[in-house]
Amino acid sequence: MGTKRKNEANELMEDNMKKFNVTVNGKTYAVEVEEVGAGQGGFTYQAAPQVTPIAQAPQVITVPQTQAAPAPLAPKAPSLPVEGETISAPMPGTILDIKVSEGKNVKAGDVLLILEAMKMENEIVSPIDGIVNKIHTTKASTVSTGDALVTIG
Repeated sequence: MGTKRKNEANELMEDNMKKFNVTVNGKTYAVEVEEVGAGQGGFTYQAAPQVTPIAQAPQVITVPQTQAAPAPLAPKAPSLPVEGETISAPMPGTILDIKVSEGKNVKAGDVLLILEAMKMENEIVSPIDGIVNKIHTTKASTVSTGDALVTIG
């Protein structure tokens, strides 16, 4: 293979390369990953030959390849806008329990759900009187700060 063809091949490979910082057991590595199989119903990732840890001695990370394509996601039904005041997660955590159901009347101060954050159980209470129009989360789900939990109208 001539030099010109090698350069063309390298340029094509560079177009398919993605760069990531990966942290494993507290050590951060700069990793280049080649995307293969795009447009064939799934992705298979393979580690680049050179893996250079950031501020560490060189170590090799192997990424196993899988041939099974992920199951297609079912189309999500369009949701209608829900009227009312939406109560959002004040901090990231896990929903331990949901104390209300849709259509239930609640008063200001009633406990809506229990959010575990930093190994503490936090009661999320209703700020207003009203009816629970929509519950946006499920028990055991993980939520981030600002995620919608419940809408009260």
